[in-house]
Amino acid sequence: MESTSLQFAATVRTLGAAARERGLVVPGFRSPPRRPGAERTIRFAADGTATIAVAVRGRPFQAVVADLIEGVVIVNDLDGFEATRLRTALWEAVVADQPAAAWRGAA
Repeated sequence: MESTSLQFAATVRTLGAAARERGLVVPGFRSPPRRPGAERTIRFAADGTATIAVAVRGRPFQAVVADLIEGVVIVNDLDGFEATRLRTALWEAVVADQPAAAWRGAA
Protein backbone atom coordinates (compact mmCIF):
# COMPACT_ATOMS: atom_id res chain seq x y z
CA MET A 1 0.00 0.00 0.00
CA GLU A 2 1.22 3.47 -0.88
CA SER A 3 2.09 5.85 1.96
CA THR A 4 -0.50 8.48 2.79
CA SER A 5 1.90 11.31 1.87
CA LEU A 6 2.51 9.81 -1.58
CA GLN A 7 -1.21 9.19 -1.98
CA PHE A 8 -1.92 12.81 -0.97
CA ALA A 9 0.66 14.13 -3.46
CA ALA A 10 -0.73 12.01 -6.30
CA THR A 11 -4.26 13.11 -5.50
CA VAL A 12 -3.48 16.83 -5.46
CA ARG A 13 -1.64 16.49 -8.80
CA THR A 14 -4.70 14.79 -10.27
CA LEU A 15 -7.09 17.40 -8.86
CA GLY A 16 -4.90 20.25 -10.06
CA ALA A 17 -4.72 18.84 -13.58
CA ALA A 18 -8.48 18.21 -13.70
CA ALA A 19 -9.25 21.74 -12.49
CA ARG A 20 -6.73 23.26 -14.92
CA GLU A 21 -8.32 21.33 -17.83
CA ARG A 22 -11.61 23.04 -16.98
CA GLY A 23 -10.06 26.49 -16.86
CA LEU A 24 -10.52 26.78 -13.10
CA VAL A 25 -8.34 28.26 -10.40
CA VAL A 26 -5.92 25.66 -9.04
CA PRO A 27 -5.20 26.31 -5.36
CA GLY A 28 -2.13 25.26 -3.47
CA PHE A 29 -2.48 22.18 -1.27
CA ARG A 30 -0.79 21.28 2.00
CA SER A 31 -1.15 19.07 5.02
CA PRO A 32 -1.81 19.44 7.87
CA PRO A 33 -3.80 22.63 8.50
CA ARG A 34 -2.08 25.18 10.73
CA ARG A 35 -5.16 25.52 12.92
CA PRO A 36 -5.08 22.84 15.65
CA GLY A 37 -8.01 20.44 15.44
CA ALA A 38 -9.11 21.58 11.98
CA GLU A 39 -9.65 18.93 9.32
CA ARG A 40 -9.73 21.44 6.43
CA THR A 41 -8.85 25.11 6.13
CA ILE A 42 -8.70 27.47 3.18
CA ARG A 43 -6.47 30.54 3.18
CA PHE A 44 -6.87 33.33 0.67
CA ALA A 45 -3.81 35.51 0.13
CA ALA A 46 -3.89 39.19 -0.78
CA ASP A 47 -2.73 38.32 -4.31
CA GLY A 48 -5.83 36.19 -4.86
CA THR A 49 -4.18 32.80 -4.50
CA ALA A 50 -5.65 30.20 -2.19
CA THR A 51 -4.24 27.28 -0.20
CA ILE A 52 -6.29 24.32 0.94
CA ALA A 53 -4.87 22.51 3.96
CA VAL A 54 -6.27 19.11 4.88
CA ALA A 55 -5.56 16.78 7.80
CA VAL A 56 -4.54 13.34 6.53
CA ARG A 57 -3.39 11.47 9.61
CA GLY A 58 -6.02 9.28 11.28
CA ARG A 59 -8.69 9.91 8.65
CA PRO A 60 -10.12 7.72 5.91
CA PHE A 61 -8.56 8.63 2.59
CA GLN A 62 -12.02 9.18 1.11
CA ALA A 63 -12.64 11.95 3.68
CA VAL A 64 -9.35 13.59 2.73
CA VAL A 65 -10.27 13.51 -0.97
CA ALA A 66 -13.75 14.88 -0.23
CA ASP A 67 -12.20 17.82 1.67
CA LEU A 68 -9.75 18.52 -1.16
CA ILE A 69 -12.54 18.46 -3.75
CA GLU A 70 -14.81 20.69 -1.68
CA GLY A 71 -11.94 23.11 -1.28
CA VAL A 72 -11.54 23.37 -5.06
CA VAL A 73 -15.29 24.04 -5.37
CA ILE A 74 -15.11 26.79 -2.72
CA VAL A 75 -11.99 28.43 -4.16
CA ASN A 76 -13.71 28.62 -7.54
CA ASP A 77 -16.87 30.05 -5.96
CA LEU A 78 -19.15 27.46 -7.56
CA ASP A 79 -22.58 26.41 -6.39
CA GLY A 80 -25.62 24.51 -7.60
CA PHE A 81 -25.34 22.53 -10.79
CA GLU A 82 -21.82 23.80 -11.62
CA ALA A 83 -20.51 22.69 -8.21
CA THR A 84 -22.14 19.27 -8.54
CA ARG A 85 -20.67 18.76 -12.02
CA LEU A 86 -17.21 19.73 -10.79
CA ARG A 87 -17.39 17.44 -7.75
CA THR A 88 -18.38 14.54 -10.00
CA ALA A 89 -15.62 15.28 -12.52
CA LEU A 90 -12.97 15.58 -9.79
CA TRP A 91 -14.07 12.35 -8.10
CA GLU A 92 -13.97 10.57 -11.46
CA ALA A 93 -10.46 11.88 -12.12
CA VAL A 94 -9.19 10.76 -8.71
CA VAL A 95 -10.80 7.31 -8.86
CA ALA A 96 -9.44 6.74 -12.38
CA ASP A 97 -5.94 7.74 -11.25
CA GLN A 98 -5.73 5.74 -8.00
CA PRO A 99 -5.22 2.00 -7.68
CA ALA A 100 -8.21 0.11 -6.25
CA ALA A 101 -6.22 -0.71 -3.09
CA ALA A 102 -6.18 2.99 -2.20
CA TRP A 103 -9.93 2.88 -1.65
CA ARG A 104 -9.94 -0.12 0.69
CA GLY A 105 -9.13 0.73 4.28
CA ALA A 106 -6.64 3.49 3.60
CA ALA A 107 -6.26 5.87 6.50
